[in-house]
Amino acid sequence: MFELRKKLAGISEGILKEKFGVSTTVHFDFALDEGRGDLTTSVALQLAKKLRKKPQDVAEVIAQSLRAAAGVSKVQVAGSGYVNVTLDDAVLSQGLEAVEHACEPRQAGTGDAPIIIDFFGPNIAKPLGIQHILTAVIGQAIINLYRHCGFSVIGWSYPGDWGTQFGKLAVAYQKWGSRKPVGKYTVDELLALYVRFHREAEKNVSLEDEARKEFAKLEAGDPVLRAFREEVVDVTQKALSKLCERLHVKVDRETGESFYEDKMDPILREGTTKKVFKKGEGGALIVEFPLETHLPPSLLKKSDGTTLYATRDLAMVRYRLDSCHPRAIYYVVGVAQSLYLQQLFATCTLLGWDLPETEHTVFGHMRFEDASMSTRKGTSMKLEDVLDEGVRRATKVIEEHRASIQTDDARALAEMMGVGALVYGILNQNRKMDLVFDWDKCLSFEGNSAPYLQYTYARARSVLRKADRENVPLPAARGLSPKERLCLKILLRFPETLADARDTRMPHKLTNYLFELCQAFNSFYNSEPILQAEPALCAFRLGLTSLTARVLKTGAELLTLRVSERM
Repeated sequence: MFELRKKLAGISEGILKEKFGVSTTVHFDFALDEGRGDLTTSVALQLAKKLRKKPQDVAEVIAQSLRAAAGVSKVQVAGSGYVNVTLDDAVLSQGLEAVEHACEPRQAGTGDAPIIIDFFGPNIAKPLGIQHILTAVIGQAIINLYRHCGFSVIGWSYPGDWGTQFGKLAVAYQKWGSRKPVGKYTVDELLALYVRFHREAEKNVSLEDEARKEFAKLEAGDPVLRAFREEVVDVTQKALSKLCERLHVKVDRETGESFYEDKMDPILREGTTKKVFKKGEGGALIVEFPLETHLPPSLLKKSDGTTLYATRDLAMVRYRLDSCHPRAIYYVVGVAQSLYLQQLFATCTLLGWDLPETEHTVFGHMRFEDASMSTRKGTSMKLEDVLDEGVRRATKVIEEHRASIQTDDARALAEMMGVGALVYGILNQNRKMDLVFDWDKCLSFEGNSAPYLQYTYARARSVLRKADRENVPLPAARGLSPKERLCLKILLRFPETLADARDTRMPHKLTNYLFELCQAFNSFYNSEPILQAEPALCAFRLGLTSLTARVLKTGAELLTLRVSERM
């Protein structure tokens, strides 16, 4: 189908050059509205003013050149100058091999330079807050898209396992928590110690100095503090692994801030030698940026000699460049870090480092439509609590739809729906915008939601079970009904949708596509008999159902969702 669209575009470009002396690129999009054919282009409207001609006249010249093209059934000029092309039925089905191919994951080539997706990176000794789900699931969806399409990818987590927070936690543990071994603590209990430190420090400011001294000792290699930190990290990681399993998030490589402890001095020496890093107040090290960047100075080393997040981030960039030679690095990080990442990238440039494509793959802030979920007395909501809330609400939905839902394991179904609703509710919004989450919409069986996708997949699989068929090949199409035709056209868009969602790193383009496919399939299912149709037609419709199910499952799993055979 791609080749046919390319061919029709070439014919159109040739006639425009011949008749009007204009060179332009022509795009044919799939027409999804009934009565507009199968492919459509608006190029005549775009050129009319420049050519000083009526768009309909330009469109008619293009249409005339296409009417004799192989595979074309009809060409019409419509509306204010659209060229609508209807294809032979058999031609539509010929492109479905590419759809089937797109459902199969491709292997990366040996030795391919990897794409590094920097994502997740939670802070140690703190439970995950709801905000962490954004980097986790957006990052994982992007990783899945690239990997599925045959790219070498490293999903790289950079947890905050270093810094002055360990000095504060060490002081808090020594004063208020040492009656129990730190390894016996939960993450919530560690957080309570950290919170108490800040509460006590408001009354006793000397605690901040104690914390700084403890972190300086940690940096200097104090064995007791090193052992303390290792136990805190272990407690946190055990808790994190359970949440990652629920979200279907898998980190390929993890190097926390502590990993770069011995890699910062070479960076500081390099920057100083190149006169990129300069002495600041009290002997601190800073980097100042050219005036045209409008970036404020960045602090790289404090006056007391301790390092900062920015120091370790530079060491991380250098390590990734030297050890992986990546083709690209994408930082899946919230909008609040935009200035910081601009400073990081600008510092690398000033140092003369040869960076690959480097991007802040930004996402906005998240809030809940339900005010009671968004405001919890000023405290951050725990991600685990929000996932449990989703499962609780999904359980209620299942109970309300008991008559129409089939399941042997209501608890597992509620987990699939509840977690899926939260994840899909995030991914189906443009990540560059602030995200608004509404439980009622995200758990609906009738809108752009995970349950609607999951239910549609289960419906398609139910048809195949009743036919006692598994993967059914799709025969060549003949005499397509409008609803069959629409399903086919949407299926044909799957490969390019995957490529577009991947290349733009915009998962919502895939969710929107899957929603369109669900709508088209359900409309077809509700109006066209499948198992009761005469044999040849039944075979075609079963093939259409089978391919739809494959695409829905592939798309869902790329978005970290799961689907059920029965629902």
